[in-house]
Amino acid sequence: MVQVGDAADDGAVGARYRPAMISRRSLLVTGGAGAGLALAWAVWPRDYAVDLAPERNETAIGAWLKIAQNGRITIAVPQAEHGQGVYTTLPQIVADELGADWRTIGVEAALPGPTYANPMAAAALFSGGLSHVPDAVRREHWIRSGLVLTGGSTSVRMFEAPLREAGAAARVLLAKAAAARWGVDWEQCDTADGLVVNGKQRLRFGDLAAAAAAFDLPEELPLRFGDEGRLTGQSLPRLDAPAKVDGSVNFTADVRLPDMVFATIAQGPAGGEAGGTGRSRLVRVDKQAADRVRGVTGVVENPHWVAVIANTSWAAIQGLAALRPRFETRGTLAETSTIDAGLEAAFDRAGLAFVRQGEAADTLSGDVARASYVIGPGVHASLETPCATAWWHSDRLELWAPTQAPGLARAAAARAIGVPEQAVTIHPMMIGGSFGRALDHEAVEQAAILAATLRRPVQLVWTRREATLHDRFGAPARARMAARLASDGRILDWQARIATPATGAALARRLIGHDALARSTMFLPEQADGYAMAGALPPYRFPAASILHHPADIPLTVGHLRGGADRANAFFTECFIDELAHRSGTEPMSYRIGMLGHDPQLARCLSTAAALGEWDGGRAGSGQGLACHAMAGSRIALLAEAQHDGSGGVKVDRIVAAVDCGRAINPDIVRQQVEGGILLGLALATGRAPRFTAGLADTCTLGDLRLPRLADTPEITVELIPSRSDPGGVSDLGVVAVAPAIANALAAGAGNRPRTLPFGAS
Repeated sequence: MVQVGDAADDGAVGARYRPAMISRRSLLVTGGAGAGLALAWAVWPRDYAVDLAPERNETAIGAWLKIAQNGRITIAVPQAEHGQGVYTTLPQIVADELGADWRTIGVEAALPGPTYANPMAAAALFSGGLSHVPDAVRREHWIRSGLVLTGGSTSVRMFEAPLREAGAAARVLLAKAAAARWGVDWEQCDTADGLVVNGKQRLRFGDLAAAAAAFDLPEELPLRFGDEGRLTGQSLPRLDAPAKVDGSVNFTADVRLPDMVFATIAQGPAGGEAGGTGRSRLVRVDKQAADRVRGVTGVVENPHWVAVIANTSWAAIQGLAALRPRFETRGTLAETSTIDAGLEAAFDRAGLAFVRQGEAADTLSGDVARASYVIGPGVHASLETPCATAWWHSDRLELWAPTQAPGLARAAAARAIGVPEQAVTIHPMMIGGSFGRALDHEAVEQAAILAATLRRPVQLVWTRREATLHDRFGAPARARMAARLASDGRILDWQARIATPATGAALARRLIGHDALARSTMFLPEQADGYAMAGALPPYRFPAASILHHPADIPLTVGHLRGGADRANAFFTECFIDELAHRSGTEPMSYRIGMLGHDPQLARCLSTAAALGEWDGGRAGSGQGLACHAMAGSRIALLAEAQHDGSGGVKVDRIVAAVDCGRAINPDIVRQQVEGGILLGLALATGRAPRFTAGLADTCTLGDLRLPRLADTPEITVELIPSRSDPGGVSDLGVVAVAPAIANALAAGAGNRPRTLPFGAS
């Protein structure tokens, strides 16, 4: 669809990131999931209206871009920017296909709707909750529901094709407009640096946009070919970097509104019923003590939480401390011993088959190797804690929030205060980290209730203690690994039994529990959770393999953490593979490559990391370890050099990573993502996992988590292996192989192998 609008000249053209990208327009979700299930899909429209809302002297060309008379090009991005670089890589795809000048590119958050839906992310996150539903049905449902979602390393994989088509369509239309002026065939025209070119003739995009929108597209869009002059593959500067450097970018806590007050909140202890779904009930507060704190203007009590309102955020925090709230919790409070017992008890129940290939035996006999591994809860620890700014005015609610699922957050806010979704406007803001935490929206619901109660703008920011205690933790897990071996050490039968909560089902219940398709699967027979078991099937080829999921009921709420379940399952696999290599007397890299004849890309990553890291064969005392993994269409191999530091901790000296992620749209951003993932993986491996006593955690600050400091950061080398394959995901890739590589290095260095994460855990 092509929309024609008036164009506007609103300032100089430039690559500077503009905070005004975030629109104040209502995010209307094409909803009706229940209606969509009740009606025949044949009568649903397949061409969806789009709303780019061109400003004065701007022309919208299709669903993805607008061109102003001054030549500025604004590209709609349907993914949240929380540091992964989508506000650069996705526009770069369009600009490359269009032939634009990168200095003229700007970004605007896309409105939720079918055009911008991300069914690939929904499949990655909710697969455990909807495993009974055929993939094609799920995909169609998420598109029709307009589910805009960021997660699962899907942004480029999901949107490269439609963005290339959008760029190609705009290029053709601009060429047709220029050709009409010059009296030539449009196919003789090309584009470069924001100009339509035919020999020595030149016309600017801005001069052609209004006329271009009136032309029709050919039946088949010609995509660019060849490497000359392409933006793809160039490390172009990030569009969001200048504003983040000079501080002009707006995060949620930067929002200021007339007559606004500040709030912070306290909720009950962690835990409740199995799975952490129990609710705490507020039973007592000391309002008089809170009122005596200078700046406190009020206290808002809710059955499950209490908020202190003040004229500064610091006064709100001080008032909450004076309030001394007390809660009563139904169900089991979170206890580390109870969590451990719940994971162990899961092995007493029959496992759910995730993979069964070849003639896998239920009980292994002969030469059998066994090992058990443990992973504790993972904390997001993002710099920005859960927060939201809300304003109830003119019988409407306006929200500013860091969210990876704006449509779901909007719907949750509407339900919280009992208004139609059409009465809620949400502005998705830049996100300060997240690592998956911004998929949940408790703070949005709470801010909505506060704004509707107070009838004035309110900014809610959780304290660090509250954010850690009520995190949506990366799921703890335990694995019992076994392998039947041939006399030469080859693996004949691989067996993995993994006890962990059904995280995909938990995410589906919590985030899309009101969706008709999700509700329809609630009473179907239980299956292995696809999210929880992601990455559990090793990349190696065995004659037989059996992988079972033992769903664990624990008093802790789990959610999506960067790296997903691959983080745990890669640890189990790569540590056990390393043990088997040493048991057979085989050099660990050769042992792995011998089982990768079907995957030469991963074998090349291994050999590249080994060569760059000067791999010495993993001999005793070397302190070197290898690990590799494949996920999201990408592959990574890591070499780590690590040692015990003498005080019970671990010192990692060097990490070398070799990555094959297909075509890299922006190589620098790929490296940034891999390096960032490595550091998060390092934090989760060498820091502290929270321990719970009576529902309270012993990690209330970032310092308590013992996150790596600059002095603790190893030398990191990331080598990108050239490829012409389709792009794979990279946001989660760096996290997954770090812990097993370090564990294997420690085993080679000291001879004792750590089988528990984080390494300092008992």
